[in-house]
Amino acid sequence: MKAHTYETQSTITPEKALEFLKEGNQRFVNNLKANRDLLEQVNATREGQWPFAVVLSCIDSRTSAELIFDQGLGDVFSIRIAGNFVNQDILGSMEFGCNVAGSKLIVVLGHTKCGALKGGLDAAQIEGMGMDNLNHLINHFNPIINDIIEENEERSSKNSSLLERLNHQNVKSAIEDIRKQSSTLKRLEEEGKIKIVGANYDVETGAVNWL
Repeated sequence: MKAHTYETQSTITPEKALEFLKEGNQRFVNNLKANRDLLEQVNATREGQWPFAVVLSCIDSRTSAELIFDQGLGDVFSIRIAGNFVNQDILGSMEFGCNVAGSKLIVVLGHTKCGALKGGLDAAQIEGMGMDNLNHLINHFNPIINDIIEENEERSSKNSSLLERLNHQNVKSAIEDIRKQSSTLKRLEEEGKIKIVGANYDVETGAVNWL
């Protein structure tokens, strides 16, 4: 499989880009790989890159987008931050990927057993450890937690039901933030030039479930 060129990228629709990722994850789950020469792709992309998708995922070491979607060099822009949420810099990176570099798809990828979300649920204990920047990060999830937690429900990472609901809602909230905070990406989506979708990676099976 060769690296994408400007010509091949320009023929990919948002729907086809999504299909590429679905097919790639199916290969990954079945322990298969597309036949590609990565060094050849290094040579083919030395003058430029034409990725077809932007994937926002967690920094979790098990969630490398290139691996779980079986993609090669130059195929996807991979944006990673603990808890896969968006901020202005990440939105700027997405705008570059789609409006400048021509990507057709944005995927917000959460995952099961997310440590950042567990930290959000256990914020009271984490804050006692004296890590100022980590505290800032995990407090990002407080509004979502407050919205979904039920009356008298235990706020703890040991509450697997709450953690799962938080994972899904966090992905949905990131998608909402993309549309609300980036007029560029919202316009591209409304014009049908890109899709913005959510997904969840299962760290036990390797499968990506599309939300």
